[in-house]
Amino acid sequence: MPAGSDGEGALDGVRVVVFEARRAVETARLIERHGAVVIAAPAMREVPLEENPEAIECLDLLRRGAIDVFVATTGVGFRLLLAAWAGRVDAASAAALLSRTSIIARGPKPVQALREIGLAPLAVAAEPNTWRELLAAIDVAGPLEGRTVAVQEYGRPNRDLLGAIEARGARLVRVPVYRWALPEDTGPLRAAARTIASAEVDVATFTTAVQLEHLLEVAGGEGIRDAVLSALRDRVVVAAVGPTVQEALREAGLRADVLPEHPKLGWLAAAIAARARGAIAAKRAGPAARDPLPRPRRDG
Repeated sequence: MPAGSDGEGALDGVRVVVFEARRAVETARLIERHGAVVIAAPAMREVPLEENPEAIECLDLLRRGAIDVFVATTGVGFRLLLAAWAGRVDAASAAALLSRTSIIARGPKPVQALREIGLAPLAVAAEPNTWRELLAAIDVAGPLEGRTVAVQEYGRPNRDLLGAIEARGARLVRVPVYRWALPEDTGPLRAAARTIASAEVDVATFTTAVQLEHLLEVAGGEGIRDAVLSALRDRVVVAAVGPTVQEALREAGLRADVLPEHPKLGWLAAAIAARARGAIAAKRAGPAARDPLPRPRRDG
């Protein structure tokens, strides 16, 4: 259980913006149980690719035994891939084809999706599940020189991962299954941008880099992008999960004020409960009063 997870009331009156979409209700409940006022502003949606020749090419290569390593990056994406194959092969046959490859999973969610059709990965990327940990897991499959690696992508291609796989001499097969788009109703996100710009909230939480990208996109449409960035830099505490989000924040000239020890929602809520009030006071007192950037503990 996350440290401090029983601190009910620790956030009484603290206003927290949550940009999570698919797990919005769960995220809000985890933070609200500490007394916070949660403002839900879904920042993205997953859009399946209706015409997906890459998925069909992947299936054809599997049938020919031409894929050596298959990388499952997300549970949602893997299930969408199976759905894209559904008119050509059933789940049991898909599992039989995939079982001939070395399967690598990015984290627990794709592991669960694989288990649903009776598959287990050869290796699973360690936390915090970035492309670097995923690449280390792929290396468990052995030298990639001259071998074919299929990567089920999520949202957008990870150029660093793909480049590293190709640098190892592998033939790369990209398998995109969905893309990230703005929510159909951008009203809550635009409203959240305005409340951040005016520092009418205390904490903004980011669990993916796309959430920040889309927040800044709608803020630009409202003519308040600079005001949002200024507020996140100087007044509103930024809580984030994972190094990918931290990199996106740094690219925008921002930093994470609160980081959980593990990249999980429960740990994020506990970290906000434990540190948000102190971070709010320090941030609003000015740069000299701020603590150094908190870093998550790396176990083991």
